[in-house]
Amino acid sequence: MYLHLGNNVSVPADDIIGIFDLDNASTARATREFLRGAQEDGMVASAGGDLPKSLVVCCPRGSWQRVYISPLAPATLLGRLESIRPPTP
Repeated sequence: MYLHLGNNVSVPADDIIGIFDLDNASTARATREFLRGAQEDGMVASAGGDLPKSLVVCCPRGSWQRVYISPLAPATLLGRLESIRPPTP
């Protein structure tokens, strides 16, 4: 199954490592450093031109990590993810 992140960008649900609120996550120094490194390595992709709200970290099998910036709220993405993949206990 795939999770739609916005602007015709979808990722395999099994590749998702985490979904983060960009406002809260970007205040932490470690997160800013992580994003800066990911951008320098060309691993950041935008899933829309609107105001970014979410940070979605993916690790496809057999590939490098990928970070998506999504205009959708983390709660929206989490709800969509749970509808296609039930949460694990």
